[in-house]
Amino acid sequence: MNVATCHVKCSIVLCHLNNNNLRIYICLMRRTAKLYKDIPAKYPLCLHANCPMADTCLHQLAFRRHEELGKHLTLINPALCTMQEDCPHYANARPVRFAKGFTNFQTRMFPQQYSKFMDMLVLHFGRNQYFMRRSGKVILSPEEQEIILNALKASGIDSHFDFGEYIESVYWE
Repeated sequence: MNVATCHVKCSIVLCHLNNNNLRIYICLMRRTAKLYKDIPAKYPLCLHANCPMADTCLHQLAFRRHEELGKHLTLINPALCTMQEDCPHYANARPVRFAKGFTNFQTRMFPQQYSKFMDMLVLHFGRNQYFMRRSGKVILSPEEQEIILNALKASGIDSHFDFGEYIESVYWE
């Protein structure tokens, strides 16, 4: 393994010669952003820093902060990454709007409507998880927000309901 110098601030530079004698440089820049601070444990990482999608892919952005993830890492098989815009492992780093809590919904519904609404969501999430989401202890993904809004429509609610709170965050799916 040959070691090269990097002209930008890097935490690690790994270099080696592949079969075609082309140099591959993986430069892990120290780039901290508030949105990317809470990387889930065992989140799959991508080694392809030279991919055109690397600056917006969560798997590559998480790899740049690999030192904080511990001793053992989970990697996406580099042979399965296309390093193109249609990569099947691409995860967009754009922040998403999550919701928190919907206790205010009950006060704006008739008892029969709320009973139907609650029954649909308890069937979907389970009783404990329904109440965790309702109280705001579990943050609602965009997909879960859609499920709840569809349950409102199915219960006969036509007016617009807002969740208790909205949070912008990265969607570590």
